[in-house]
Amino acid sequence: MSASAAPLAHPRPVWAQRQSLDASRSLPTEAVHDFMALAFFTAGSAVVHQGERFVVRAGDVYLVPAGARHGVTTARAPEVWGVGFCPACYAPTELASLLDPFTRAAAGAAKVTRVPGPRQQHLSDLCAELERETSAPPTPHTELVAKSLLALILAEVTRSMPPAASTGAPVGLASDALRFIERHCLGPLSLRDVAAAVGRSPSHVSPVVRRTTGRAGTEWIISGRLAEARRRLVHTDEMVDVIAERVGYADPTHFIRMFRRAHGCTPASWRATRRHQGGARG
Repeated sequence: MSASAAPLAHPRPVWAQRQSLDASRSLPTEAVHDFMALAFFTAGSAVVHQGERFVVRAGDVYLVPAGARHGVTTARAPEVWGVGFCPACYAPTELASLLDPFTRAAAGAAKVTRVPGPRQQHLSDLCAELERETSAPPTPHTELVAKSLLALILAEVTRSMPPAASTGAPVGLASDALRFIERHCLGPLSLRDVAAAVGRSPSHVSPVVRRTTGRAGTEWIISGRLAEARRRLVHTDEMVDVIAERVGYADPTHFIRMFRRAHGCTPASWRATRRHQGGARG
C-alpha cells in the first residue's frame, strides 16, 4: 500500500495464517495496519524494512507493532506463519506483559528474534492450532481457546528476546502515543489525554502520529474501540447499547453511527451476517 493509504484492519481479534511469498509476484513496498503482527519464518528468507532493513531467515520471528510502516524488499522462497491480533482487545488484560516485545520494537529495539531450535516446531504447531481454531465457526469456547493459544505463542517470542535492559532504546513520540491508546481507548479518552500522557500538546501529537502511521490519533482511538466491539459482537450476546458503553461510548447512537461509517452497516446487522456465515460454514 502507499504511504498515504489508511492502515489495514482485520475483522477478527486474533488469527493465524500460513503464507508463502512467490518471488514472481510483486512485493508490497510499504504497509501500515492497526493490529499487531508477527511473522514466524519456517523456510527461506527475506529482506524486510521497518525503519531500517533486516534479513529474516527460517527460525526467526519478525515483529510488526500496530502503526509501524513496514514492507518486504526481497524474498527467497519464504514460508511464514503470520499471526495478528487486536492490541486494544488484549492490552488491558492479563496478556499485557506478553506484549512487551512489540512495545520494545516500537521503541526502536530488536524487531527480529531467533527462536531456539528445539522450540521452533512447538511454535509452528501453536500457530497451526490457532489457525484451525480461528478459521472454524465460533463456539462458546473459541475466544478462550484462541486467547490461550495467543498467550502461548507470545510467551515463546518473549522468551526468545534479549533482556529489556540491554536495549536502552528511547520510545518515539508516535509509538508512545499508540501504546497509550491501545491500553486506554476502551474508556473515556481524548486526544488531549493522549497528549498529556506523552508530555506534549494535542496540536503537536496529532500531526506526528498521522505522519508516522497515516492515521490521526483520534482515528486510532476509534479503531481500537471498534475492534473490541467486533470481538464482543461475535463472542458475546451483549446488547448493542451495552457493547457501546464497554468500548467507551456513552451514547449508543453515536457508537452505531461510527460503526456504520467504518463497516457500512449497523452493529446488529454485522453480528447477524457474521453468525449466519459461521452457521453456513458449520
